[in-house]
Amino acid sequence: MEVVVVVGASSDTSRYSYKAMEMLEEFGHQAIPVHPREEMVRGHKVIHQLADLVGQKIDTVTIYVNSAISDKYEKDLLLIRPRRVIFNPGAENPRLSKALNESGIKTENACTLVLLRTGQY
Repeated sequence: MEVVVVVGASSDTSRYSYKAMEMLEEFGHQAIPVHPREEMVRGHKVIHQLADLVGQKIDTVTIYVNSAISDKYEKDLLLIRPRRVIFNPGAENPRLSKALNESGIKTENACTLVLLRTGQY
C-alpha cells in the first residue's frame, strides 16, 4: 500500500481527481486529498497545504492542477520529498519536473487512472 497525495482533489464526482481518489482506494492505497478550499473528499478531511504533510512518509504525489498552480507547490514538494510525482494529462510542468528530478524526486507525465488500470502503477 502506498501513501498517495492527490493535489487538486475535488468533491465533484465528475472530476478526474475525484476518480483518482476513488480508484487509489480501490487498489488499496491510502489517498490524501489536498486542495486549498475543499473540506471533505470521499469522507477524508482535506489538507489545505502540502507543508502540513512534512514528516509523513509520502510515496507518490499525483497532480491534477495546471502548471501555474503546481509551480506554487515546488517548495513544499521538496520539503515532503515524495518518492515520485505524477503529472496527469493537462497538469504537465516541465520546469517543475526538472527541478524535482534534480533534487532526486522521480517524475512522470502519465494518467494515474490508466497506470492503475493497466498494472503499471
